[in-house]
Formats: sequence, C-alpha cells, structure tokens
Amino acid sequence: MTVTEPITESRGFWIDGTWAAPSGAQRIEINNASTGAAVATVPAAERPDVDAAVAAARRAFDESDWATRGAAARAAAITSLATALLARSNETAAAVSTQNGMPISIASATEAVMPATLLNYYANLAAEQPAEERRSAFGGGTTVVRREPIGVVAAIVPWNFPQTLTFFKLAPLLAAGCTVVVKPSPETVLDSYLLAEAIAESDIPAGVINIVPGGREVGAYLVEHPGVDKVAFTGSTAAGRAIGEACGRLIRPVTLELGGKSAAIVLDDADLPSLLSQFFTATLMNNGQTCYLGTRVLAPQARYRETVDLLTDFARALNVGDALDPATQIGPLATANQQRRVQDYIAKGVADGGRVTTGGDRPDGLDAGWFVAPTIFDNVDNSHTIAREEIFGPVLAVIPYGDVDDAVAIANDSDFGLGGSVWTGDQDRGLAVARRVQTGSIGVNDYALDLHAPFGGVKASGLGRELGPEGLAAYQQVKSIFLPAKEVAPQ
Repeated sequence: MTVTEPITESRGFWIDGTWAAPSGAQRIEINNASTGAAVATVPAAERPDVDAAVAAARRAFDESDWATRGAAARAAAITSLATALLARSNETAAAVSTQNGMPISIASATEAVMPATLLNYYANLAAEQPAEERRSAFGGGTTVVRREPIGVVAAIVPWNFPQTLTFFKLAPLLAAGCTVVVKPSPETVLDSYLLAEAIAESDIPAGVINIVPGGREVGAYLVEHPGVDKVAFTGSTAAGRAIGEACGRLIRPVTLELGGKSAAIVLDDADLPSLLSQFFTATLMNNGQTCYLGTRVLAPQARYRETVDLLTDFARALNVGDALDPATQIGPLATANQQRRVQDYIAKGVADGGRVTTGGDRPDGLDAGWFVAPTIFDNVDNSHTIAREEIFGPVLAVIPYGDVDDAVAIANDSDFGLGGSVWTGDQDRGLAVARRVQTGSIGVNDYALDLHAPFGGVKASGLGRELGPEGLAAYQQVKSIFLPAKEVAPQ
C-alpha cells in the first residue's frame, strides 16, 4: 500500500476473516499532515457494519475454540501475527507518519515494532500463567480460582499512536482468549488496512479480530452494542466520560485511558542541559500529541529565568519539518482542526497574561501542512487555561515554584493524573518527590512506558490499567469453585 499517491478505492472492512463490502456510501478522507493533500478515501463504517463485526466476534468467542484452547496454542497464533506485522513495519511507520504527522524516527521506534513486541510479551505471559489455582478455603475445603476470558471487546483507539495503542488492547485480550471489534480513528485508517493484511496472513482464526473504522456515532453505537462484553477506550476525557456513563448504566466493564496535564518538576539541583534529550521525550515527543507528556514545567524560583532561557533556546533549535524526513524532530499536527485548536490555546495563554518566548505560530518556510512551531510560555500561573487543559501540541508552560512542597502542591493541583517526571542530580531525592505526586506513572530524569508495568491514570485521566500483568488481568474474569473437604471413609 502506498501513501504517496491518492487512493480512491479500498477493500471495505475486515470482518469475519475476510474483506466485507461497506453497507453504505459514507467515505473518510485521509490527508497528508505535512502537506494537507488528500492521499486516500476509504469507507466509513455504519451501524450494519458494526452489527456484522460484533456478530462475527460473538461467533468466534462462543462457537470456535479460541476462548477454550490452551494458552500455548493461542500463543502460537499470536506470534504468527507478530511475524506478519514485522514484515510490514516500514509500511506501517510511513502510513502513520503520513496521516498524523508523527516524525518517522518516532514511528519507526514505536508504531513499526511495538505491536509485535506486545504480542510476543503477552503470548509468553499468558502461556506462563496457570488457568486455575487452588486455595485452602476458610473453614475447610478447597476453592479453585479460575481465570476465563471476559468475552467480546470493543476497542476504540485514537489517532496519535494508532497501532501502539491498538495493541495495548489487542495483545492482552488475544492472550486472554477474547475476541474484538477494533474501531480505528477516522484520522488514521491506512495503518489498520496493513493490520488486516497481517491478520489474513497469520493463524488468527476468522472473526477473532474485526476492524471497522468510523466516527463518533459509530463508536457510541459500538460501546452500547448488546453483543459487547467489555469496552477499552483511549482518547479524550470528554469522550471517556460519555463512555464511562454508558458502561456504568449497562454494568459493562470498561478501561479508560484519557487525557493528561502532567508536571515536569525541575528540582534546584537538576543538570537539565545534560538531560535535554530525555526531557524532549518526556515533554514534546510526537509533536506534543502524547497524553502523558509533562507540559507543565515547574521550575524553582531561583532558577526560573535560567530554565525558561534554556528551554527557549532548545525549542527554537528543534528541527521542524516533513514527518517523513528522518531529520525531523517536530512534525505537523494531525489535522487542520488540531492545528486551530492549538493556536487557539496559544492565543488564550497570551490573553491570560502568559508570554511566548519562542514559537506561537506557523514556522517560517512551512506554508503547507498543519504545523505549529514549538512554543514556550513563561509568566504562567497554574490557574491559567494553558496550565489546566490538555493542549495536545508542542506547547510548554513554565511555572515557578518556591520550595519542594510548593512544587508537589502545584503538580497535584490538576484535574488530571496520568504521567509526570522529576529532574534532579539525586535519584533518591527524585524518587521521594515522585512518590508524592498524584499520578498513574512518573519518571525520574526520564519518562518511559515500561511494557512490564501498569500504565493508566487517576482522577480525570482514566480508569483501569494497561500493560504489564495488570493489562492481561483486565481481559480476564475470575470464577471461584468451592470444593468441600473429601470425607474419609471409616476403616
């Protein structure tokens, strides 16, 4: 599949192990974020397509052996999918970068390889986990605690890391024995076609994975579909609230990985100039279109001006350009709407009294595409809009603090709690501060998602956890079977 020439035809949707014709005539236009040019039009799913996909997933769960076959047998099929995906890794990276503006260097390190890595990790984890364990029952006897797959999953994924975040869900649910209907974001559909090609080439049975791209209405219909047993969603807090409300009413399990407004706390002993590469990853990666980034930079009053000047010079020197250029560090935003949204937040930041020290507008020489120059704000108070709301672009607000207690209080004064970081010359000191921050994950002198550890948020950043063993448990339900003590026959 090429992403350099317009594509006007496609094969429909991946349902029940084959390409299914769309039920309606609605189309999704895919654009090159670096140029604004259309590169593809593909079908948009409607309700009958969702019905067909859920029915296929339901049959595969209820009638095939996928849910009941041994973990080792499932693992073999899962690893075959990993192999098929790796064969398409370069195409996947290019498709993602073209659609959402992710620098190709990041796409090659994440979107190209993370799906296969996650599949292999969860296949091994499930194969090592016993399906049952026996516990001594209180008062005598034995209880068999059994892990079973939760059923049909609706997986709704966003556009910023479309394949990585798909497999945050897909890898553990497959390992658990579930089946799934994946709804990709309409902004990033081409990579899901490559995924479908890999599924067709793998040993995953028909109906286990179904893919129906579409908009919000289709997503809402899928969330409440009576054939769905669990919902897994990554996206905005506003959408997550609506999904959570629907699942609460239906008493349907749900995992919500939502927005963030994380704090990067620079302590007074930090050698930030030597950590700028790690700081970039923790605050600006993927053009700021990453939910856990530390976009509130908290700097000690005594080093505030030094920190602002350092970050201003750093942001000004970043290489901004076409997402497919390996030298690009900051690419375009994913859509024209996202570009306008970020520019509106910058204007609001200025109106509230913040000062732009660099950036704030379209970069010089980049007249096409959806670019916003890396932007640094100083003179920001934690009550300002740009310190309270998720911008999802290359914008950092530098906020002064007094002592460490003040820094922790500012970090915790947020509706969100997803990521964060602490920057210091003393790792033990950084760990002590990190323990006090109300968040689901945090790093010291770096930030990275550990696939072996749980990831998720607190407060308005979500419910539940992905990754690690906790990510597998999210797609399992446990059953307790009580067995009374066996009577011993008299001699």
